[in-house]
Amino acid sequence: MGNVRLFVDGIEIEAREDATVLEAARDSGIYIPNLCADPDLEPYGACRLCIVEIDGQADLPVSCMTPVAEGMVVHTDTPRVNEVRRRTVELLLSDHPENCLLCAKNQRCELQKIAAYLGVDRQRFKPLNRPPLIDSSNPFFIRNSGKCILCGKCVRVCNEIQGLGALMLSNNGASSKIITADDKPMFQSVCESCGQCVAKCPTGALTVKNFTWPDKEVKTICPYCGVGCGIYLAARGNSVVGVFGDPDNPVNKGSLCVKGQFGVEFINHSDRLTSPLISKNGSFSEASWDEALDLIATKLSKYKGEEVAVISSAKCTNEENYLIQKFARVVLGTHNVDHCARLCHASTVAGLAASFGSGAMTNSIGEISGAASILAIGTNTTETHPVIGIKVRKAAEDGAKLIVANPREIDLCRIAHVRLRHRPGSDVALLMGMMRVIFEENLHDPTFIAERCENFDAFRQSLESFDLDFVEEKTTVPRDLIVEAARLYATKKPAAILYAMGITQHTHGTDNVLAIANLAMLTGNIGKPSTGVNPLRGQNNVQGACDMGALPNMYTGYQRVDDPKVRKKFEKAWGVGLNPSPGLTLTEIFEAAYEGKIKAIYLVGENPVLSDPDAKHVEEALRRLEFFVVQDIFLSETARIAHVVLPAATFAEKDGTVTNTERRVQRMRKVIEPIGNSQPDWWLTSQLGRRMGGKGFDFDHPSEIMEEIAGLTPSYGGITYPRLEKGGLQWPCTSEDHPGTPILHVEGFLRGKGRFAPLAYRPPTELPDDEYPFMLTTERGLYQYHTGTMTRKVAGLDVLHGEELLEINPEDAKTLGVADGEKVKVTSRRGAVTVRAKVTPISPRGVFCMSFHFAESPTNILTNPALDPVAKIPELKVCAVKAEKVASSGQ
Repeated sequence: MGNVRLFVDGIEIEAREDATVLEAARDSGIYIPNLCADPDLEPYGACRLCIVEIDGQADLPVSCMTPVAEGMVVHTDTPRVNEVRRRTVELLLSDHPENCLLCAKNQRCELQKIAAYLGVDRQRFKPLNRPPLIDSSNPFFIRNSGKCILCGKCVRVCNEIQGLGALMLSNNGASSKIITADDKPMFQSVCESCGQCVAKCPTGALTVKNFTWPDKEVKTICPYCGVGCGIYLAARGNSVVGVFGDPDNPVNKGSLCVKGQFGVEFINHSDRLTSPLISKNGSFSEASWDEALDLIATKLSKYKGEEVAVISSAKCTNEENYLIQKFARVVLGTHNVDHCARLCHASTVAGLAASFGSGAMTNSIGEISGAASILAIGTNTTETHPVIGIKVRKAAEDGAKLIVANPREIDLCRIAHVRLRHRPGSDVALLMGMMRVIFEENLHDPTFIAERCENFDAFRQSLESFDLDFVEEKTTVPRDLIVEAARLYATKKPAAILYAMGITQHTHGTDNVLAIANLAMLTGNIGKPSTGVNPLRGQNNVQGACDMGALPNMYTGYQRVDDPKVRKKFEKAWGVGLNPSPGLTLTEIFEAAYEGKIKAIYLVGENPVLSDPDAKHVEEALRRLEFFVVQDIFLSETARIAHVVLPAATFAEKDGTVTNTERRVQRMRKVIEPIGNSQPDWWLTSQLGRRMGGKGFDFDHPSEIMEEIAGLTPSYGGITYPRLEKGGLQWPCTSEDHPGTPILHVEGFLRGKGRFAPLAYRPPTELPDDEYPFMLTTERGLYQYHTGTMTRKVAGLDVLHGEELLEINPEDAKTLGVADGEKVKVTSRRGAVTVRAKVTPISPRGVFCMSFHFAESPTNILTNPALDPVAKIPELKVCAVKAEKVASSGQ
């Protein structure tokens, strides 16, 4: 696309030939007043303030909808133009409150700014005096119709970007207004409280509750899911007072979800840990840093390497995870180091490494919008990765064929072209059935297979076990839908696959991942833009924690601990001898603790008493430890049973880097000082390493740690803090002149050739029977996060979702005699919890669903600890349960 040259206010400028006059002026730094235009939204032309004069035209066109032309001469600041603008602003002000000094948008209001720019100093028109509608039902923001200028930005951002349509323009002329569906309060609407309408509103019609003026805004990264959205944290003094989306971050381009926008209240919460705690006689006492650290160093030094374990954190930075695993190996002499990736994507690492040579997302988030078809399987994307969900919605709206495979009737089903509602745990049968259709109908890519792949014949033979009769029986999906989905994915290219823990958290999770890899290779949808296999990682740095070697069998960059050359490299760098054998996984660590083989654990930023399956067994294992250290920001359910608790700093109180789900390494920046006596995790681990005589723990800043990481990790070799100041980099980035890698496996797979895996169907370990007739699956919700350590400290999020609910199909509820909102006791072979019922067709008959966010109803007491034999990931997604109505206290 070419450029054109035009003249604006006598200045010659160059603009894209498809640009509008307003865009051309804005890009050249020329101000044209406007209220309804926005770079992220389609031109609207409602406010009429961006009018200009153009030589050769008699009228005054709106610049936001007028395309540029070669040689065009534009005048933006003439008496004629400004007189019309002033009249327009005066009309707006006639129906607008005059108490600007008391408005939360004072000095940030675009209408106020334009009135001053145009010199509007009087009210010439009679006010309409319409009573305003003030809606404060949402816990985070207020709607005030009296300050609304009908620019439509809130409606458009909700439709065009969020894809929700929670707001709409109603009526015409003087009776026009912005309403929700059925004109209900915001709290009762489909609004997801993302706050993007508030961010776009140019006046005080939509404002954040309890707004506080910040004295600084610092660019950093959201601390929640693996999307890795860029944000600005606004602070005043040593308190964080707000969040703004970073429009320049390529991941989210300014968009945020409800947690990213409003979920930072935990940072300055009064329950924060502010001093070290030592358990004495069954209760905690505050201690000095020297007392706590010396006690830990003395205790841990007594144990042999095989008697101790370290649990790292996907919520910590790359530098912190690196130091934690280094501390385990160098100081404690153990490879017994792991983290929560074992519970979420261990099967991704194992499966994709076997198929492709790398266990990471192959493509970039921004490419989703270019896909012609998308298979979203085992992912409730709009709830668990909302900003990626926005991109999926937009792609579908723009014509991409969306295939949704999920046992539950999730939000994406509303816009899906094909909906595959398969039985939990039947993913291999479904995927292999699709592949058999693709192969038998010659929809595969034989050239790609021949040139780029191996072991195809063995895979092809395994397809013979998956005729459509068998697949329909195991999945309960009608065969015609399986055929339709297969044809769509194979023929509508480029095709992308998105998946999450609905695929991975099974005893056959690695097989599920291998099946997905097979499907991508079979159709040649790998190594190209808008294709690939794209696992969506759960926590903000779970990808980075894996990259940093917080795994029992890998050093940094997935360098195996049992490879003699790798071991010698790390021995030379660290100056110690290293064990040649892998350590225990997370699930094995807890079992060893229960058996008395592991006697001490150093745990950072995790809460296994709520997050791990068969949670009572995990808690008992931790109570049997001789010495237990927890490092966290709050006194979590797990920290309460520790012998020593160390207060850590939040993401807002430290520098570092995190790596998102698309392998993008980004800078996390310190905004405020650590609360109380808390300290960054990297400082705490360094102190322990030094006090225990370890070498290589003398760091003054995380940038020094990254230099060491880059020197030992080829995929991070070109990543430096100065480079990251300019924006994130996607690994592999092997040298300082390497631009990063948006797409993996373009020329070839990291393992050489992609390897097809022959597969057989294996059902879940535990299925319903006469005693436990229902199946329980688990999920994560939009308004809470993980075990609630952070989100339960945000009052507004608790308003939106403040207790555990048991999703139960209406037919099952009828059978059990349970009404919506009544309490139900749910029991598995491992324990029981009591929870309120949410009667809904979202869950199919015979399947219950719960999240694991609430300590009051600890779901993971119920879940099955059975493991995938390869990845050692537990089967959190399927277990057998029974249920009974709980009699009310009045009965």
